[in-house]
Amino acid sequence: MSELSKRSTVYFEPEIHHALKIKAATTDQSVSEIVNEALRVSLQEDREDLKTIEERLKEPIISYEELLEDLKSHGKI
Repeated sequence: MSELSKRSTVYFEPEIHHALKIKAATTDQSVSEIVNEALRVSLQEDREDLKTIEERLKEPIISYEELLEDLKSHGKI
């Protein structure tokens, strides 16, 4: 573990803790490494979602009826 790592107490449900210990043993990783990677992936997904939301804020707002009409006019429904 890095000198820059921070220590924290996390409480896992028993089944999750058991699965983590098994995964750690079978992948030659520590529980901390597995949890850190899972959180890294989750936070990256959040970042991507927020970026998409920000980009889509610039799109025009249309009503449901307008959306249906547009889909019909393009042969989508």
